[in-house]
Amino acid sequence: MVSHSTNEHSNLSAAAADTFTLAEGLTVTRMGYGAMQLAGPHVFGPPADRAEAVAVLREVVRLGITHIDTSDFYGPHITNQIIKEALHPYPASLHIVTKVGARRDAEGNWPPALAPEELRQAVHDNLRNLGLDVLDVVNLRVGGFSGPTPGSLAEPFSVLVQLQQEGLIKHLGVSNVNAEQLAEAQAIAPIVCVQNFYNIANRGDDELIDSLAAQGIAYVPYFPLGGYSPLQSDKLEAIASRLGTRPMAVAQAWLLQRSPNILLIPGTSSVAHLRDNVAAVTLKLSAEDLAVLNVIAS
Repeated sequence: MVSHSTNEHSNLSAAAADTFTLAEGLTVTRMGYGAMQLAGPHVFGPPADRAEAVAVLREVVRLGITHIDTSDFYGPHITNQIIKEALHPYPASLHIVTKVGARRDAEGNWPPALAPEELRQAVHDNLRNLGLDVLDVVNLRVGGFSGPTPGSLAEPFSVLVQLQQEGLIKHLGVSNVNAEQLAEAQAIAPIVCVQNFYNIANRGDDELIDSLAAQGIAYVPYFPLGGYSPLQSDKLEAIASRLGTRPMAVAQAWLLQRSPNILLIPGTSSVAHLRDNVAAVTLKLSAEDLAVLNVIAS
């Protein structure tokens, strides 16, 4: 019987070894961490247990994860402030990716914030609350939670390009975009990652993922486990039961095997749940398992 400590060491090593290079000098672990759940309920206000939130972030680093996804509109401001409290000064290997393009109103809604002055303020807010002089990657978020909204993103994306030229941003990405919007952004400046809604049951971006893989560009699915409506599938349950693991671990393993350019950012406010997520790195699905799982979205 393998001990828990031996399993943990194996998971930690696998999490640190499986990496993807977004750009020169920017290599991250494919298993990342999404900081969205560190804020209070509905990603609004402070967490119920700030000490546990700090502990989660410190465990992220201990496990060898080098990719944290965040935004200053989580909370708002609170999540980034907790990241700074827990990890600043940051390890040289750690890369923090953030996003701009939305804000929070008094009721906790997510209205767009794509005007030039709003985007500039958002970048400066991220810098201040994270305690950084320059941001590794900033994603421009357009569209809604469930998918892209057609229309040009040239104007807001050009604002981020200007901030990049000013030395406040190293690399750029986009979020909630379709293929046409991605091409429009790429005609303006290089893109290192795309962050869209995608998981084993929601596979509308299959062609986009393959195109990005051919270009060496990362694809980062948000809501990889279903988001506010967690994935439910008898097929997931059956394979997880046979492998002695959780359905969500199988869903994450499927994503890691779907394409080498997929980076995962599952979120949690629990140290124990974080360790469970990292365990998915070592889970290898057979060709038969993949064939069964691939029909879930059909």
